[in-house]
Amino acid sequence: MAQLSYEQARDELASVVATLEAGGVGLEESLKLWERGEELAAICQHWLDGARAKLEAAKSQVEAE
Repeated sequence: MAQLSYEQARDELASVVATLEAGGVGLEESLKLWERGEELAAICQHWLDGARAKLEAAKSQVEAE
């Protein structure tokens, strides 16, 4: 699977959550959706951690000047 952008992962995660909250899917499908949601949440967290690190590095560089 190609790496998803933050926005792609966030949008798919929102869709997964909406599907789970709406109900109407069986247990097996719910478990698959839950697992996919966990994967997507991890991808989003990875992007956010990277962005935070870049911002902190830029902030440190500005403060050092």
